[in-house]
Amino acid sequence: MHHPGGVGIEGYLTVSAILLAIGAVGIIVNRRNVIIVLMSIELMLLAASINFVAFSAHLQDMVGQIFAVFVLTITAAEAAIGIAILVCCYRKHGSISVENVNAMKG
Repeated sequence: MHHPGGVGIEGYLTVSAILLAIGAVGIIVNRRNVIIVLMSIELMLLAASINFVAFSAHLQDMVGQIFAVFVLTITAAEAAIGIAILVCCYRKHGSISVENVNAMKG
C-alpha cells in the first residue's frame, strides 16, 4: 500500500537488500579482521529487522515489529559478548586477527 509522497515497501526492501549485500561482502572479503566481521553480521541482522518492520507496517500487524525488537536485543548482546571476547583475545595475544581467535578453540 503506497501512500502518496511516502516511501513504499519496495524502498525499504531495497535498502534491506543493499545492507544484506554489504554485510555478506564484508564477511566474504575481509576474514582477517574480527571487528569488521562482527560489524558485517550486525548489518545483516539490521537488514532482517528492516524487513520485519516493513512487512509489519505493510500488513498492519505488530508481530513483525515485536520480533524486530527481539532481534535488536539479541544483536546488542552479541555485540557486547563479541567485544568482550576481543578484549580478552587482545590482552592475551596483542592482536585481534582471526588466526588468534581460532587459536582459542582448543
